[in-house]
Amino acid sequence: MGRNMRVGTDAIQLVFVAFALSACVQPAPVSAPVAAVSGAALSPQEAAKNFVAVVRQVEPVAEHYCRAFKRVANCDFQIAIDDRPGQPPNAFQTVDAAGRPILAFTLPLIRDARSRDELAFVMGHEAAHHIAGHLMRQRDTAVAGAVLAGVLAQVSGGGAQDIAQAQNMGAALAARGYSKELELEADSLGAEIAYVAGFDPRLGAEFFDRLPDPGDQFLGTHPAHEARKHVVAESVARLGG
Repeated sequence: MGRNMRVGTDAIQLVFVAFALSACVQPAPVSAPVAAVSGAALSPQEAAKNFVAVVRQVEPVAEHYCRAFKRVANCDFQIAIDDRPGQPPNAFQTVDAAGRPILAFTLPLIRDARSRDELAFVMGHEAAHHIAGHLMRQRDTAVAGAVLAGVLAQVSGGGAQDIAQAQNMGAALAARGYSKELELEADSLGAEIAYVAGFDPRLGAEFFDRLPDPGDQFLGTHPAHEARKHVVAESVARLGG
């Protein structure tokens, strides 16, 4: 993590400070009420309050699901805020050196979310990656792709450099081809987490409407938005929503 990444309780405090400072430089337009789903962006103060409220509701639900799934050893989520300048709207999941899961959010993502439902869905999605063991699965898939490509290069008479290049390409292609499946799986489980936490992930999935649609690109890392929203709707319907 960068030097400006803050974790845990400090992150919740930081989001208020960071938004307050940014508001002094470039005031955000007055927004609709906090419960609004679309329209103008929220004010920095509303965005900060939404984030804190979502963390308090979603984190315990995510940890409960994590313990119930029993696929990973550590279910003690840390919430991190990346306040480095110039970061795009983004969220990601990783683990620290001790194996503790980290859910990280950039300030632009928190600011650009139009509702708590959107933040809850994104948080549930990132938590789902850890709960389902996606980092390990992605790593194992990349390793298998590298081994297969290396063997094929060796059989074809390639030298050491050719084999190394084939292994790198095989790992990259295998990981990219697997990522769409993982994203849809995280969408489904993330929607369930958000729903159980008291939010509407169907409204949360409206976040996709403001992002470029990757479509069904060859070797793309993310599915088309319509496919993702369909998975979210199915997850909610399965829960009786």
